[in-house]
Amino acid sequence: MKAITVEPKQPGTARLEDILEPDPRDGSVLVEAIAVGVCGTDTEIVEGKYGWAPPGKKRLVLGHESLGRVLDPGASSSLKIGDLVVGIVRRPDGVPCPNCAIGEWDMCTNGQYTERGIKEIDGFMSERWRIEPEYAMKVDRSLGILGVLLEPTTVVTKALEQVVAVGQRAFWEPRTVLVTGAGPIGLLAALIAMQHGKEVHVLDRVDAGPKPELVRALGATYHTGRVADLGFEPDVIIECTGVGQVVQDAIRGISAGGVVCLTGVGAGGSTAGPAVADVAAAVVLKNNVIVGSVNANKRHWYKAGQVLARADRAWLAKLISRREKPEDFANALKRTPADIKVIIQFAEA
Repeated sequence: MKAITVEPKQPGTARLEDILEPDPRDGSVLVEAIAVGVCGTDTEIVEGKYGWAPPGKKRLVLGHESLGRVLDPGASSSLKIGDLVVGIVRRPDGVPCPNCAIGEWDMCTNGQYTERGIKEIDGFMSERWRIEPEYAMKVDRSLGILGVLLEPTTVVTKALEQVVAVGQRAFWEPRTVLVTGAGPIGLLAALIAMQHGKEVHVLDRVDAGPKPELVRALGATYHTGRVADLGFEPDVIIECTGVGQVVQDAIRGISAGGVVCLTGVGAGGSTAGPAVADVAAAVVLKNNVIVGSVNANKRHWYKAGQVLARADRAWLAKLISRREKPEDFANALKRTPADIKVIIQFAEA
């Protein structure tokens, strides 16, 4: 069968190649790939920045944003042939740490977790893949190919859960939510905040194209410029860019008692000298909280499925801006200004 693979930490080694059929030891559920979402993680692995092949192998099958159709449910009593499923990405470490031991593997404390398509387990960019029944999440059939959005939805589902948990340290009734960055993660964060009845604002650098239209279609407000220019202090900021200046502006611009949740992963842009102390002082004096959030556990996957099931299908469809065939995977890794979510499509949903 065909799969898109890479030799981790070796730039320029990604290719579409023939590999063996998935080993039954990798999971009793056999799945036909329908689509795989492409994100910055995939691009960075292809660029050689990180990634780990399975033990004993040199190459890694890419892809962690999956959607597939069950060909053989194996030992699963809850799945049947034809069901649409998405594969959970992370696996608990083998020690395990206390969090992994209770299923909170997204909060792993020793770093020995593994992840499909990223860290020591092959991903989903293959014509067929296997998965353990407990890590296969059934998708609402009416979503069709839109089920490929489940994994990115889990990221912000967890982020909003973290915000609520932190906010409950005191009396807190947040009304306004600002999302910085109108990529797929940011737009899905805005969707969830709208479903929770909040006044939602989205800040991004582009002033035309599909992003402003998608935000307005949700009933949220779109902004360009800087956080300081908004004219109000949000109660919650979900930061989805990872850009140093935007992160600093978010911390400075949050309301008293507010929560800033960082979901974007960036690099560089260090701030030196008294500016760091100034930002810290602002946090202290306003009783703010800054929390980082990454990955998701099974509870968040379940909640994310509910988010997508409630969402307007026509709006979700506009998040998928481009579909590429497996043989054109290199094009999928090249972002254009009009892109939101690019997918590699293996089959029809």
